[in-house]
Amino acid sequence: MSIQNHILTLRQDEAALLGYPEDELISIIRDVGFACDGCGRCCTSSYNGHVFLLDRDLPYLRTHHPEALIPAPDFDYGDSDGTLYVSGYALGVHEDGRCLFLDSESRCEIYENRFSICRIYPYMLHREPDADGVVEWRQISGLGEHGEYHGEITEEEGTMIARQVLSYELDFIRQQIGFWEAIGRFFDEQNLRHVRKIYDQSLRRFQKGEPVRVMVYAGGSFEEHIVRIGEYRGFSSP
Repeated sequence: MSIQNHILTLRQDEAALLGYPEDELISIIRDVGFACDGCGRCCTSSYNGHVFLLDRDLPYLRTHHPEALIPAPDFDYGDSDGTLYVSGYALGVHEDGRCLFLDSESRCEIYENRFSICRIYPYMLHREPDADGVVEWRQISGLGEHGEYHGEITEEEGTMIARQVLSYELDFIRQQIGFWEAIGRFFDEQNLRHVRKIYDQSLRRFQKGEPVRVMVYAGGSFEEHIVRIGEYRGFSSP
């Protein structure tokens, strides 16, 4: 898919999200009535992959836990020089896949400063294909797989959660749009192009343990990193 098609698809997702009825999301949230039971399952990479960090999540980590920042593991793009590009940072994990901030009793050590996705989980609002390939809205992750359900959520609480979900999803989409727009500008300025063969070769070198150059989109620009697959121990991918 071309850069412009990526942006067009994301703009369509943004418009659809802005048009989603807030009262419908509130009703779903109140009907589900999710309550955390402290199992800690959602805070592991084996269950939830990686925690993608929005730009608004970064200041706390840069100040207090810079070692926890890692280029997100799903490298989105590559250039003709073999450099890989990704749309943001992820939160590091222990080798067993547990979040760095999950203590021995499965409690969050930085709960008051937890990250955007952690604040809304398990709620979400985005479109994805079902088993038959039909694209539908998805509002809940892991329904029935952890936690407790059908607890009481007031109208006020439901509204607050719904607005947090909408805010997160919009910021996520807009960060992706910013990434692809920045890719387009950067490639034009540096006279770079995307070559699928070179991109695949870089991924293979990374998988074999060789160092690769990764440019991470953050705060409207790119930050350079040299990474090896050993830094991603504990992730279910790459």
